[in-house]
Amino acid sequence: MDLTVLALFGVAAAASLFMAWVVGAGSSGATPFAPAVGANAISTMRAAFVVGVFGFLGAVTQGANVSEAIGSGLIEGVSLPAAGVILVLTLGAGLMAIGIYTGYPIATAFTVTGAVVGVGLALGGAPAWPKYRQIGLVWVATPFVGGGIAYLIASVLPREDVPERFSVPVLAGVVGAVVVNLDFPMLGPGRAPGSLAERVAGVVAIDPTVAIVATTVVAGAMTGITVYRDVSRDQAGGLRRVLLGLGSLVAFSAGGSQVGLAVGPLLPLAAEIEPVSTFAVLVGGGLGILVGSWTGAPRMIKSLSQDYSSLGPRRSIATLIPSFLIAQTAVFLGVPVSFNEVIVSGIIGSGIAVGGRDVVDTKKIAVTVGAWGGSLLLSLVLGYGATLVLL
Repeated sequence: MDLTVLALFGVAAAASLFMAWVVGAGSSGATPFAPAVGANAISTMRAAFVVGVFGFLGAVTQGANVSEAIGSGLIEGVSLPAAGVILVLTLGAGLMAIGIYTGYPIATAFTVTGAVVGVGLALGGAPAWPKYRQIGLVWVATPFVGGGIAYLIASVLPREDVPERFSVPVLAGVVGAVVVNLDFPMLGPGRAPGSLAERVAGVVAIDPTVAIVATTVVAGAMTGITVYRDVSRDQAGGLRRVLLGLGSLVAFSAGGSQVGLAVGPLLPLAAEIEPVSTFAVLVGGGLGILVGSWTGAPRMIKSLSQDYSSLGPRRSIATLIPSFLIAQTAVFLGVPVSFNEVIVSGIIGSGIAVGGRDVVDTKKIAVTVGAWGGSLLLSLVLGYGATLVLL
């Protein structure tokens, strides 16, 4: 084995671990349980522990799609060398650190994507236009889809003619039906990735499509009935427990979608080192997210929970459900997404439903969107320029 390659991989892996720590300590580690902490459903330290565990599980079981897209799907014709990987991760982490220091909402998804594209183009790679169109569509649609779903949910939950002992179980049933159709490793035919519904379809003696539909309906109904009994017995406690469940699912989804931003650039380099598998890289990234959640997220959770405390459990539920759905869609498509964008869109949508358009700070939204677009463009330009100068 080439010792130079191994040494460069070690440096790149260290940069990747730092980026994973930033992901775990940042919004993707803090946001999922901030609503639950704000609603006094769980303590800050316990929330950090749980979000770290679920983030790790999501990274290991669902992180491959986004990681492979970041590693080899953004540029055609070239593979990033070790120095390029280090440069991408350094730029991404550096811009994130600047955002944290200055208070500007720099999104990891935009900085890493821009840096990979910039470095790849400078190395002579060709743009992957189909992937860019897919990513752009998801990024543009997220505020409207997430905000729209949050608006609809937040509009229904407080209505007197729609009792919460019915509306909340229906929403929980929808989430349960989605969960049973999520892909996990080795559940599909031939130990390929597949869903629980597909697994059931493979062992029952009926048409596979019918089996998948039946499993989905049963999972949704069982989830809804369980939540109905809980909310009917103790409405306030039931809502808090729904909030905890949604927070766990969002934390799991965050791990699956965000780990690729940290370890994706590392995958092409890892392929040159035979003992290092994609699974091992995902485990390393998941551990980085885990440690970041345990050590860095508590402070941000406590800070964010003060903002979320004004939402209450109903608006928080309305925010977290579309966040879960969008994150899982991004995982399925292999598209890097900003969890800031996902969560903020849900908060805005639920806020408009409760307080009207007056609750929306258009200036703050404009600054946030500008920071996101600026971080994408800046990381692309810096990646391209630094590659021409240094590599």
